[in-house]
Amino acid sequence: MNDALRIRREDTGSKGRSVASLDGHEAEITWSRVNKGLIIVDHTGVPDALRGRGIGEALVRDLVEHAREAGFKLIPLCPYAKAQISRHPEWQDVVN
Repeated sequence: MNDALRIRREDTGSKGRSVASLDGHEAEITWSRVNKGLIIVDHTGVPDALRGRGIGEALVRDLVEHAREAGFKLIPLCPYAKAQISRHPEWQDVVN
């Protein structure tokens, strides 16, 4: 993955997203807040120009790390996020 990848979080309280920008393209993972301690991961989108570069996985990893730091759990309804989390046993601590 390119070292120029930057991920920023946008959180409105009830909804949020993390956005990865690289080479003029944006990939995102979005969520909805159930309550202070629980969010539903509902979508991961990576444009064709960025596919195969590990960006989707980086977005999921960033959200997992954020969940640990902020003390909330994830419900991964997004098929991609669910698959990534299932591939990483070390991420199971943040799954509700």
